[in-house]
Amino acid sequence: MVGNILSAVVWIQSTTFESFLLSRAIGGISEGNVQLSIAIISDVTSPETRSRDLSLVGIAFATCFCIGPPLGAWFSTHPLPITMPGKYELNVYATPAILTLILLSLEVVLLVVALPETRRLGGTSAPASDPKVQKAPARERLATLSRVEFTLTFLSFDLFDWDNAQNGRLLMTIGIISTILQGGYVRRIKNAEALLAGRGVALCATATAIMATLASLQNQRGVATSLLYLAAAFLAFTSATVVNNLNALASMQCDDVVEGDGSKNTHSELTKGRALGKFRSSGQLGRALGPILACAAYWTIGPTPTYAASAVAMIGLYTSMVYGISTGTGSKEKSQ
Repeated sequence: MVGNILSAVVWIQSTTFESFLLSRAIGGISEGNVQLSIAIISDVTSPETRSRDLSLVGIAFATCFCIGPPLGAWFSTHPLPITMPGKYELNVYATPAILTLILLSLEVVLLVVALPETRRLGGTSAPASDPKVQKAPARERLATLSRVEFTLTFLSFDLFDWDNAQNGRLLMTIGIISTILQGGYVRRIKNAEALLAGRGVALCATATAIMATLASLQNQRGVATSLLYLAAAFLAFTSATVVNNLNALASMQCDDVVEGDGSKNTHSELTKGRALGKFRSSGQLGRALGPILACAAYWTIGPTPTYAASAVAMIGLYTSMVYGISTGTGSKEKSQ
Protein backbone atom coordinates (compact mmCIF):
# COMPACT_ATOMS: atom_id res chain seq x y z
CA MET A 1 0.00 0.00 0.00
CA VAL A 2 2.91 2.34 0.67
CA GLY A 3 4.09 1.67 -2.89
CA ASN A 4 0.65 2.53 -4.25
CA ILE A 5 0.67 5.78 -2.28
CA LEU A 6 4.12 6.61 -3.70
CA SER A 7 2.75 5.87 -7.19
CA ALA A 8 -0.09 8.34 -6.64
CA VAL A 9 2.34 11.00 -5.39
CA VAL A 10 4.45 10.62 -8.55
CA TRP A 11 1.27 10.71 -10.64
CA ILE A 12 0.19 14.02 -9.09
CA GLN A 13 3.48 15.61 -10.14
CA SER A 14 3.67 13.96 -13.58
CA THR A 15 4.10 16.44 -16.42
CA THR A 16 5.60 14.07 -19.02
CA PHE A 17 4.74 10.65 -20.34
CA GLU A 18 7.95 9.26 -18.82
CA SER A 19 7.05 10.42 -15.31
CA PHE A 20 3.53 9.03 -15.67
CA LEU A 21 5.01 5.72 -16.86
CA LEU A 22 7.24 5.72 -13.77
CA SER A 23 4.14 6.18 -11.63
CA ARG A 24 2.46 3.18 -13.23
CA ALA A 25 5.63 1.09 -12.88
CA ILE A 26 5.75 1.82 -9.14
CA GLY A 27 2.07 0.94 -8.86
CA GLY A 28 2.58 -2.30 -10.76
CA ILE A 29 5.46 -3.37 -8.52
CA SER A 30 3.25 -2.72 -5.50
CA GLU A 31 0.23 -4.73 -6.67
CA GLY A 32 0.76 -7.52 -4.16
CA ASN A 33 -2.24 -6.25 -2.20
CA VAL A 34 -4.59 -8.21 -4.44
CA GLN A 35 -2.65 -11.42 -3.92
CA LEU A 36 -2.62 -10.81 -0.17
CA SER A 37 -6.38 -10.29 -0.22
CA ILE A 38 -6.79 -13.69 -1.86
CA ALA A 39 -4.43 -15.27 0.68
CA ILE A 40 -6.34 -13.70 3.58
CA ILE A 41 -9.68 -14.96 2.28
CA SER A 42 -8.14 -18.42 1.83
CA ASP A 43 -6.96 -18.33 5.46
CA VAL A 44 -10.32 -17.48 7.00
CA THR A 45 -12.72 -19.53 4.83
CA SER A 46 -13.54 -23.20 4.49
CA PRO A 47 -13.24 -25.01 1.14
CA GLU A 48 -17.04 -25.13 0.92
CA THR A 49 -17.42 -21.33 0.98
CA ARG A 50 -14.09 -20.21 -0.45
CA SER A 51 -15.10 -19.64 -4.08
CA ARG A 52 -18.16 -17.70 -2.92
CA ASP A 53 -16.06 -15.46 -0.71
CA LEU A 54 -13.29 -15.06 -3.29
CA SER A 55 -15.91 -13.76 -5.70
CA LEU A 56 -16.06 -10.66 -3.49
CA VAL A 57 -12.65 -9.71 -4.88
CA GLY A 58 -14.01 -10.02 -8.40
CA ILE A 59 -17.12 -8.03 -7.49
CA ALA A 60 -14.92 -5.26 -6.13
CA PHE A 61 -12.90 -5.20 -9.35
CA ALA A 62 -15.99 -5.21 -11.57
CA THR A 63 -17.65 -2.47 -9.54
CA CYS A 64 -14.57 -0.28 -9.71
CA PHE A 65 -14.31 -1.07 -13.42
CA CYS A 66 -17.74 0.56 -13.82
CA ILE A 67 -17.24 3.49 -11.45
CA GLY A 68 -13.55 4.30 -11.72
CA PRO A 69 -13.10 5.33 -15.39
CA PRO A 70 -16.16 7.66 -15.51
CA LEU A 71 -15.19 9.15 -12.15
CA GLY A 72 -11.61 9.72 -13.28
CA ALA A 73 -12.77 11.20 -16.59
CA TRP A 74 -15.12 13.61 -14.81
CA PHE A 75 -12.48 14.81 -12.37
CA SER A 76 -9.93 15.20 -15.18
CA THR A 77 -12.30 17.63 -16.91
CA HIS A 78 -12.76 19.60 -13.66
CA PRO A 79 -9.18 20.37 -12.59
CA LEU A 80 -8.56 21.91 -9.20
CA PRO A 81 -7.27 25.49 -9.33
CA ILE A 82 -4.15 24.60 -7.33
CA THR A 83 -0.85 26.43 -7.79
CA MET A 84 2.23 24.92 -6.20
CA PRO A 85 5.06 27.02 -4.69
CA GLY A 86 7.10 28.72 -7.36
CA LYS A 87 4.07 29.20 -9.62
CA TYR A 88 4.18 25.53 -10.56
CA GLU A 89 0.73 24.44 -11.73
CA LEU A 90 -0.51 20.89 -11.49
CA ASN A 91 -1.41 19.08 -14.70
CA VAL A 92 -5.04 18.59 -15.71
CA TYR A 93 -5.00 14.96 -14.52
CA ALA A 94 -3.77 15.80 -11.03
CA THR A 95 -7.32 15.91 -9.62
CA PRO A 96 -8.05 12.16 -10.05
CA ALA A 97 -4.53 11.48 -8.77
CA ILE A 98 -5.22 13.49 -5.61
CA LEU A 99 -8.50 11.61 -5.15
CA THR A 100 -6.59 8.34 -5.55
CA LEU A 101 -4.06 9.41 -2.94
CA ILE A 102 -6.82 10.28 -0.47
CA LEU A 103 -8.60 6.94 -0.98
CA LEU A 104 -5.34 4.98 -0.64
CA SER A 105 -4.46 6.80 2.56
CA LEU A 106 -7.88 6.03 4.03
CA GLU A 107 -7.46 2.40 3.02
CA VAL A 108 -4.11 2.17 4.81
CA VAL A 109 -5.67 3.57 7.98
CA LEU A 110 -8.55 1.09 7.72
CA LEU A 111 -6.15 -1.84 7.24
CA VAL A 112 -4.01 -0.84 10.21
CA VAL A 113 -7.00 -0.35 12.49
CA ALA A 114 -9.41 -3.09 11.42
CA LEU A 115 -7.50 -5.94 9.72
CA PRO A 116 -6.20 -8.63 12.11
CA GLU A 117 -3.40 -11.04 11.27
CA THR A 118 -4.90 -14.17 9.69
CA ARG A 119 -1.78 -16.32 9.43
CA ARG A 120 -2.02 -19.25 11.80
CA LEU A 121 0.90 -19.23 14.22
CA GLY A 122 2.97 -22.28 15.06
CA GLY A 123 3.18 -23.74 11.55
CA THR A 124 6.30 -25.60 10.52
CA SER A 125 8.53 -24.60 7.66
CA ALA A 126 8.96 -27.99 6.07
CA PRO A 127 10.22 -27.64 2.50
CA ALA A 128 8.14 -30.49 1.13
CA SER A 129 5.30 -29.56 -1.21
CA ASP A 130 2.42 -31.41 -2.76
CA PRO A 131 3.18 -31.89 -6.49
CA LYS A 132 -0.52 -31.55 -7.27
CA VAL A 133 -0.28 -27.86 -6.42
CA GLN A 134 2.22 -27.37 -9.22
CA LYS A 135 -0.24 -28.31 -11.99
CA ALA A 136 -2.53 -25.32 -11.83
CA PRO A 137 -0.21 -22.36 -12.66
CA ALA A 138 0.16 -23.30 -16.33
CA ARG A 139 -3.60 -23.18 -16.74
CA GLU A 140 -3.75 -19.78 -15.05
CA ARG A 141 -1.03 -18.51 -17.35
CA LEU A 142 -2.83 -19.79 -20.44
CA ALA A 143 -6.18 -18.45 -19.28
CA THR A 144 -4.84 -14.93 -18.83
CA LEU A 145 -2.53 -14.87 -21.87
CA SER A 146 -5.46 -14.25 -24.19
CA ARG A 147 -6.56 -10.87 -22.76
CA VAL A 148 -8.23 -9.99 -26.06
CA GLU A 149 -10.60 -7.62 -24.27
CA PHE A 150 -7.78 -5.08 -24.39
CA THR A 151 -8.32 -4.84 -28.16
CA LEU A 152 -12.08 -4.25 -27.95
CA THR A 153 -11.69 -0.49 -28.20
CA PHE A 154 -9.38 -0.89 -31.19
CA LEU A 155 -11.98 -3.02 -32.92
CA SER A 156 -14.90 -0.70 -32.19
CA PHE A 157 -12.93 2.31 -33.42
CA ASP A 158 -11.70 0.59 -36.59
CA LEU A 159 -15.07 -0.86 -37.58
CA PHE A 160 -17.57 1.66 -36.23
CA ASP A 161 -15.50 4.78 -35.54
CA TRP A 162 -16.80 4.86 -31.97
CA ASP A 163 -15.87 7.73 -29.70
CA ASN A 164 -14.82 7.53 -26.04
CA ALA A 165 -18.40 7.68 -24.77
CA GLN A 166 -19.49 4.72 -26.90
CA ASN A 167 -16.45 2.70 -25.90
CA GLY A 168 -17.10 3.63 -22.28
CA ARG A 169 -20.65 2.24 -22.51
CA LEU A 170 -19.29 -1.00 -23.95
CA LEU A 171 -16.73 -1.42 -21.17
CA MET A 172 -19.26 -0.43 -18.52
CA THR A 173 -21.61 -3.10 -19.87
CA ILE A 174 -18.90 -5.70 -19.29
CA GLY A 175 -18.35 -4.45 -15.74
CA ILE A 176 -22.05 -4.40 -14.85
CA ILE A 177 -22.71 -7.87 -16.24
CA SER A 178 -19.64 -9.25 -14.48
CA THR A 179 -20.75 -7.74 -11.16
CA ILE A 180 -24.27 -9.13 -11.48
CA LEU A 181 -22.98 -12.59 -12.42
CA GLN A 182 -20.53 -12.76 -9.53
CA GLY A 183 -23.06 -11.56 -6.99
CA GLY A 184 -26.13 -13.40 -8.23
CA TYR A 185 -24.76 -16.49 -9.97
CA VAL A 186 -21.22 -17.46 -8.99
CA ARG A 187 -21.73 -16.93 -5.26
CA ARG A 188 -24.85 -19.11 -5.27
CA ILE A 189 -23.20 -22.18 -6.80
CA LYS A 190 -21.25 -24.38 -4.40
CA ASN A 191 -18.52 -26.95 -5.04
CA ALA A 192 -18.39 -26.34 -8.80
CA GLU A 193 -15.19 -24.36 -9.25
CA ALA A 194 -13.80 -26.42 -12.13
CA LEU A 195 -17.20 -26.46 -13.88
CA LEU A 196 -17.61 -22.68 -13.68
CA ALA A 197 -14.04 -22.03 -14.80
CA GLY A 198 -14.57 -24.35 -17.77
CA ARG A 199 -17.78 -22.57 -18.74
CA GLY A 200 -15.99 -19.24 -18.60
CA VAL A 201 -13.20 -20.44 -20.90
CA ALA A 202 -15.77 -21.94 -23.30
CA LEU A 203 -17.62 -18.62 -23.53
CA CYS A 204 -14.31 -16.81 -24.02
CA ALA A 205 -13.71 -19.05 -27.05
CA THR A 206 -17.21 -18.25 -28.28
CA ALA A 207 -16.68 -14.50 -27.79
CA THR A 208 -13.41 -14.43 -29.71
CA ALA A 209 -14.93 -16.52 -32.51
CA ILE A 210 -17.76 -13.96 -32.80
CA MET A 211 -15.25 -11.10 -32.82
CA ALA A 212 -13.35 -12.80 -35.64
CA THR A 213 -16.43 -12.45 -37.87
CA LEU A 214 -17.10 -8.76 -37.23
CA ALA A 215 -14.74 -7.40 -39.89
CA SER A 216 -16.73 -9.25 -42.57
CA LEU A 217 -19.95 -7.67 -41.26
CA GLN A 218 -18.68 -4.10 -41.32
CA ASN A 219 -21.32 -3.06 -43.87
CA GLN A 220 -24.08 -4.48 -41.65
CA ARG A 221 -23.50 -2.12 -38.78
CA GLY A 222 -26.58 -3.03 -36.74
CA VAL A 223 -25.83 -6.76 -36.83
CA ALA A 224 -22.14 -6.21 -36.13
CA THR A 225 -22.87 -3.94 -33.15
CA SER A 226 -25.28 -6.47 -31.65
CA LEU A 227 -22.70 -9.24 -32.06
CA LEU A 228 -20.03 -7.08 -30.46
CA TYR A 229 -22.21 -6.54 -27.40
CA LEU A 230 -22.97 -10.27 -27.31
CA ALA A 231 -19.25 -11.05 -27.37
CA ALA A 232 -18.74 -8.46 -24.61
CA ALA A 233 -21.39 -10.22 -22.49
CA PHE A 234 -19.60 -13.56 -22.95
CA LEU A 235 -16.30 -11.93 -21.95
CA ALA A 236 -18.05 -10.57 -18.86
CA PHE A 237 -19.05 -14.14 -17.94
CA THR A 238 -15.43 -15.19 -18.40
CA SER A 239 -14.28 -12.35 -16.16
CA ALA A 240 -16.81 -13.35 -13.51
CA THR A 241 -15.95 -17.04 -13.39
CA VAL A 242 -12.49 -18.08 -14.55
CA VAL A 243 -9.88 -16.38 -12.37
CA ASN A 244 -11.84 -16.48 -9.10
CA ASN A 245 -12.65 -20.16 -9.44
CA LEU A 246 -9.10 -21.08 -10.46
CA ASN A 247 -7.89 -19.19 -7.39
CA ALA A 248 -10.30 -21.21 -5.26
CA LEU A 249 -9.14 -24.48 -6.84
CA ALA A 250 -5.49 -23.63 -6.24
CA SER A 251 -6.09 -22.65 -2.62
CA MET A 252 -8.05 -25.84 -1.95
CA GLN A 253 -5.18 -27.92 -3.28
CA CYS A 254 -3.10 -26.37 -0.51
CA ASP A 255 -5.55 -27.44 2.21
CA ASP A 256 -4.85 -30.34 4.51
CA VAL A 257 -6.66 -33.40 3.14
CA VAL A 258 -7.43 -36.88 4.40
CA GLU A 259 -6.15 -39.60 2.09
CA GLY A 260 -7.97 -42.83 1.31
CA ASP A 261 -6.04 -44.78 3.96
CA GLY A 262 -7.16 -42.32 6.65
CA SER A 263 -3.81 -40.54 6.94
CA LYS A 264 -3.73 -36.74 6.92
CA ASN A 265 -1.66 -35.02 4.25
CA THR A 266 -0.59 -31.78 5.91
CA HIS A 267 1.07 -28.90 4.10
CA SER A 268 3.14 -26.42 6.06
CA GLU A 269 2.17 -22.75 6.09
CA LEU A 270 5.37 -21.91 4.19
CA THR A 271 4.61 -24.52 1.52
CA LYS A 272 1.08 -23.20 1.07
CA GLY A 273 2.31 -19.64 0.72
CA ARG A 274 4.91 -20.60 -1.85
CA ALA A 275 2.45 -22.64 -3.89
CA LEU A 276 -0.19 -19.89 -3.99
CA GLY A 277 2.51 -17.31 -4.67
CA LYS A 278 3.73 -19.25 -7.71
CA PHE A 279 0.18 -19.68 -8.92
CA ARG A 280 -0.67 -15.99 -8.68
CA SER A 281 2.70 -15.02 -10.19
CA SER A 282 1.79 -17.08 -13.24
CA GLY A 283 -1.44 -15.14 -13.52
CA GLN A 284 0.36 -11.81 -13.23
CA LEU A 285 2.80 -12.90 -15.94
CA GLY A 286 -0.17 -13.57 -18.19
CA ARG A 287 -1.67 -10.19 -17.36
CA ALA A 288 1.60 -8.52 -18.34
CA LEU A 289 2.30 -10.45 -21.53
CA GLY A 290 -1.28 -10.99 -22.69
CA PRO A 291 -2.12 -7.38 -23.65
CA ILE A 292 1.26 -6.97 -25.37
CA LEU A 293 0.81 -10.10 -27.45
CA ALA A 294 -2.86 -9.47 -28.23
CA CYS A 295 -2.31 -5.85 -29.27
CA ALA A 296 0.83 -6.68 -31.26
CA ALA A 297 -1.03 -9.42 -33.14
CA TYR A 298 -4.01 -7.11 -33.76
CA TRP A 299 -1.88 -4.43 -35.40
CA THR A 300 0.42 -6.90 -37.20
CA ILE A 301 -1.85 -9.54 -38.72
CA GLY A 302 -5.24 -7.90 -38.26
CA PRO A 303 -8.29 -8.54 -36.08
CA THR A 304 -9.74 -11.60 -37.81
CA PRO A 305 -6.62 -13.84 -37.58
CA THR A 306 -5.93 -12.60 -34.03
CA TYR A 307 -9.39 -13.46 -32.72
CA ALA A 308 -9.53 -16.72 -34.66
CA ALA A 309 -6.21 -17.83 -33.16
CA SER A 310 -7.39 -16.81 -29.71
CA ALA A 311 -10.58 -18.84 -30.15
CA VAL A 312 -8.55 -21.91 -31.12
CA ALA A 313 -6.27 -21.41 -28.11
CA MET A 314 -9.26 -21.11 -25.76
CA ILE A 315 -10.80 -24.28 -27.22
CA GLY A 316 -7.53 -26.08 -26.54
CA LEU A 317 -7.46 -24.70 -23.01
CA TYR A 318 -11.05 -25.77 -22.41
CA THR A 319 -10.24 -29.27 -23.61
CA SER A 320 -7.24 -29.49 -21.28
CA MET A 321 -9.38 -28.29 -18.38
CA VAL A 322 -12.11 -30.82 -19.05
CA TYR A 323 -9.63 -33.70 -19.11
CA GLY A 324 -7.07 -32.24 -16.71
CA ILE A 325 -8.47 -30.34 -13.74
CA SER A 326 -10.99 -32.99 -12.74
CA THR A 327 -8.27 -35.65 -12.64
CA GLY A 328 -5.53 -33.57 -11.05
CA THR A 329 -7.05 -31.81 -8.09
CA GLY A 330 -7.27 -34.60 -5.56
CA SER A 331 -10.01 -36.78 -4.17
CA LYS A 332 -12.00 -33.85 -2.80
CA GLU A 333 -12.39 -32.25 -6.22
CA LYS A 334 -13.05 -35.61 -7.86
CA SER A 335 -16.06 -36.11 -5.66
CA GLN A 336 -17.37 -32.73 -6.73
